[in-house]
Amino acid sequence: MKRYSICLIVALLLTGCARQSPEPPRQALTTHPGSKLLMPVTPPAGLYSDYIHDSANIYGVDETLVKAIIQVESGYNPSVVSKSNVIGLMQLKASTAGRDAYRLKGRHGQPSSHEPKDAATNIDLGTAYLSLLQKQLAGIINPETRCYALTVAYVNGAGALLRTFSANRDDAVAQINRMTPEQFYQHVQRKHPAPQAPRYLWKVNTAYLAMR
Repeated sequence: MKRYSICLIVALLLTGCARQSPEPPRQALTTHPGSKLLMPVTPPAGLYSDYIHDSANIYGVDETLVKAIIQVESGYNPSVVSKSNVIGLMQLKASTAGRDAYRLKGRHGQPSSHEPKDAATNIDLGTAYLSLLQKQLAGIINPETRCYALTVAYVNGAGALLRTFSANRDDAVAQINRMTPEQFYQHVQRKHPAPQAPRYLWKVNTAYLAMR
């Protein structure tokens, strides 16, 4: 009887300690204002950092923006393939962004279905495509606004973004340059016709700020 009592007391003490022990650390989560959306904003430390750093330097693209796009597009999972056949870390579609990136690199055709599944190749082509968009938006003077514009262009194209201001590209850029970054951000939230564009801008910007 005495041995049973001692065992019972030890079991109760262990249970109490288990309840009081802190939970293991979790990845940081951010909540979109006014919604219940939660998203992780911290990528695995150093994952693919050499590939990202090299590609960002080669193509003159913001390294943190590349990381933020990878975080939002794939969560750093190189094997992700969507229903619309966009592939890998930066979710490239071979027939569109892949073809454009190939052209920039002086190559003909488009990537095979296997190439974008390789992390180094995917980051290289995705960053090359970002550099093409960056050239299309080079007239935007404010660097913060330009980063917002580049983010939206990555998911829906530069033309679609500029047409929310004017059918004339130069006039659209002039209107953007009269805005503050916050005014541009709010314009995208209210006026972009693609429903994913405002959400994408918020997600990438949230990840970007967390990584900076």
